Amino acid sequence: MRTFVLILIILLISVGSAKKSYAVEPNEKETIEQVSEHLQNNLNIVWTSMAAFLVFFMQAGFAMVESGFTQAKNTVNIMMKNLMDFSISSLAFFLIGFGLMFGKSNGLVGTSHFALLDLRQLNGDWIWTFFMFQIVFAGTAATIVSGAMAERTRFIGYLSYSLFISAFIYPVFGSWVWGSLLDGAGWLEKLGFIDFAGSTVVHSIGGWLALAGAIMVGPRIGKYAPDGKAQAIPGHNIALAALGVFILWFGWFGFNAGSTTFGDGNIGRIAVTTNLAAAAGALSAMVTAWMKEKKPDGSMTLNGALAGLVAITAGCATVTPLGSMIIGAIAGVVVVLSVLFFDRVLKIDDPVGAISVHGVCGALGTIFVGFFAVDGGLFYGGGWKLLNVQILGASVAFIWAFGLGIILFLIIKKTIGLRVTAEEELRGLDIGEHGMEAYSGFQIFTTR
Repeated sequence: MRTFVLILIILLISVGSAKKSYAVEPNEKETIEQVSEHLQNNLNIVWTSMAAFLVFFMQAGFAMVESGFTQAKNTVNIMMKNLMDFSISSLAFFLIGFGLMFGKSNGLVGTSHFALLDLRQLNGDWIWTFFMFQIVFAGTAATIVSGAMAERTRFIGYLSYSLFISAFIYPVFGSWVWGSLLDGAGWLEKLGFIDFAGSTVVHSIGGWLALAGAIMVGPRIGKYAPDGKAQAIPGHNIALAALGVFILWFGWFGFNAGSTTFGDGNIGRIAVTTNLAAAAGALSAMVTAWMKEKKPDGSMTLNGALAGLVAITAGCATVTPLGSMIIGAIAGVVVVLSVLFFDRVLKIDDPVGAISVHGVCGALGTIFVGFFAVDGGLFYGGGWKLLNVQILGASVAFIWAFGLGIILFLIIKKTIGLRVTAEEELRGLDIGEHGMEAYSGFQIFTTR
């Protein structure tokens, strides 16, 4: 008891001394403002760091979705690709990509900040957090491509295009839209183009590169019958794919709300629009698949949730909750129709639906900002200006990514090789490329 009283007396004396000291502070207002600014800066760093870690966890989601939607004999290969594309992206973006995207602009790309060699010129504490947040976005753009080319792509070829995507293709387009976040000044953002968290910068760029890759590598053996009819090659573990979608949905709160890079009330608002779009996308995709295929298809429904998330990413900070639901619902319908169109009409083999989810719905969500943005949207009296700019930006992304993608994959195909042999494909890339099995003792070899 005596000890407690003594501690209490000491605390009271300390508080009294602090009050007395504070009362005679000559620059009281300045001190309060400085403390407030310091706390806000630290809050921004903590929130943005947490968001970056959430986005990094999305790599696990992508790995699970891709492996679940494909055959068991390629699981090790898929896990290795998702591990290595983030590893390569981290290094390439640090050395080259970050400078191209956020360095002092020459009008098209950045010309400084390569490997952070000029760190003294940058904002010391914040630059680490900003760089980490951007590097996980670069990794996401690179990993989208792997799903569309799964089960038949050479591992060395995959590593090659991951390097080029994260070092050049993604950061150059990113500089046109997000360059002013640091020292750049992108020409699209000067026109008023809105892509808050990356429906086009990240997802459409990845999706259109995936389209180029899927075309160049060709369909899997057995995907199309001699008469050209598409044949299903079922994924080996839909439960794993579903877990991956839940992880991606969770990580998307960091992807979208984290793009504020500022700890304030906008975080909650953006999380709400993100969540509603995903939910609406899942529901509308399920209904559409049910009507088209007579069953509420699980894989289509899972992709519907992802389609809603991709579509709302551009406008998550600028549309209302009702607008986000409409965008997500339309994306859910479109992704089902798009998957069937690429699969059955164009006969482009995309095992996970990456082209439709990321490319098509990324462009769709970007364009819909021109309709649903509260400030400047057509439905809110803003006229056609924003819509035209959004269409321009989405179109430029397609031309840039798909055009360079075709060239890149053609070069790889003609040099180190893009596709494994027929024997390796039939046995599985786990054995052919890595000399091991994901499920030891359970490998089933097919002759399809």
